[in-house]
Amino acid sequence: MAKKTQTPAETQETTSGFSLVKFFEETKEELGKVVWPSRQQLISESAAVLMMVILSATLIYLVDGFFSWASVKVFG
Repeated sequence: MAKKTQTPAETQETTSGFSLVKFFEETKEELGKVVWPSRQQLISESAAVLMMVILSATLIYLVDGFFSWASVKVFG
């Protein structure tokens, strides 16, 4: 495996430590790049997620009920 050599900029960056101010500046910069969804898209996708959660929970409830019923029939 080849060794990665560090450039002086990388060495200086890693030895300078953590800067809380720089962290928040970079976080703000990255949040500016985010493409936020429209209100309509947010509502429709949230509704889709809620419907899938309800559907999954209902399916699990029904399967659990079936296995409970079956175990009573098999094991008495």
